[in-house]
Amino acid sequence: MASKPRTVEEIFRDFRARRNAIIRALTHDVDEFYGLCDPGKDNLCLYGHPNGAWEVALPSEEVPPELPEPALGINFARDDLSRKDWLSLVAVHSDSWLLAVAFYLGTRLNHNERKRLFGLINALSTVFQVATGNKPIKEKLSMDSGSKCDVSIDGGLIKGEHIKIFCGSCGGKYNGDELWIGCDICEWWYHGRCVMINPAKADTLKHYKCPSCSLRRSRS
Repeated sequence: MASKPRTVEEIFRDFRARRNAIIRALTHDVDEFYGLCDPGKDNLCLYGHPNGAWEVALPSEEVPPELPEPALGINFARDDLSRKDWLSLVAVHSDSWLLAVAFYLGTRLNHNERKRLFGLINALSTVFQVATGNKPIKEKLSMDSGSKCDVSIDGGLIKGEHIKIFCGSCGGKYNGDELWIGCDICEWWYHGRCVMINPAKADTLKHYKCPSCSLRRSRS
């Protein structure tokens, strides 16, 4: 079994992977997710895993569980609510679970480290905001030559967090001398050259969907 995340960076990476998995379940894979949540089945939970996969499954039988458990019985209310309202409810509970897991893993962090962790998490839109289309702001990423991440959120900056940014296509590290573009769906960042986007084309885009997200959409 892999060791649990310990540092702020490791916990945030774990949080983001789980979050992206749940967002995919509630957006791109929503028909599959909806079908799996049969109200006639036992108590089901929606899990987002650190490897980026999502899963609808029964809760852990381990007591106490290794990690905080997500909302139990999400399937029972599926047919009692409109599809939109039910998905919104699942999204809200998923946001709560993601925070619970992150701060459970961060229980040994000191005050400043917990503050940094929450700052990084709070710079992202919630699952609810993404799943319901209520993202109030555009997340922007800028990097200096020391590979420190400044996330600009509604005029504010979270400065100096040492988060390594890798291209979602080739895996190369961030280089400020090259064009980078972020996917508005999965929020991975890419070299422009890896996804065939040049500066002129980037200037014309209001939103960008990476090749992986475009492929998932076409299959659904």
